[in-house]
Amino acid sequence: MTFLDKEYREIISKAVIGKGKKFTQESHSVTPSHRPSSILGCWVINHLYNAKKKSEESVEIQGSYDVNIWYSYNDNTKTEVVTERVTYTDIIPLSVKDDNCINDEHDVIAKVIQQPNCLECKIASNGHKIVVEIEREFIVQVIGETKLSVRVNPVQDHFDDDDEAWDFKLTDDELEGVEPDFLNKQD
Repeated sequence: MTFLDKEYREIISKAVIGKGKKFTQESHSVTPSHRPSSILGCWVINHLYNAKKKSEESVEIQGSYDVNIWYSYNDNTKTEVVTERVTYTDIIPLSVKDDNCINDEHDVIAKVIQQPNCLECKIASNGHKIVVEIEREFIVQVIGETKLSVRVNPVQDHFDDDDEAWDFKLTDDELEGVEPDFLNKQD
């Protein structure tokens, strides 16, 4: 019996071998150059991140974003925008893991479910700082090579991809409407 006559075959393929998801809420304290009177707006921009496998149990995402706060000061007579760059590290535990990986080479795909977003922006109780509450959420997938066993059909059907399988014939009625000199036809 040859290898090709066996009932099962092994196929090596890339597959998802780990999945995880994490929602994070955290607060940042921003110190503006003036004592704020009121908060006029807050937005988060320039989100960048990079993911890598940290261990067999988790993926690490390192990222950063800019927090922009528009506030008034001097008894609401002047305004200013303060910008602060925030860096973070999220450790995402893998809730689904497959230990049948062939090697230690992995690809990590991280997808943002919720971009960093301002939930609340308020003046701290001491009056000199602004406290911003931010939310974000990621899902991650770890891709690796794995081996699959596939049952082979011992009776192979024979399929021909000849023109006979496409038995299309034109009728005289269909040919009547064809204009043979369509390139030189003047409208």
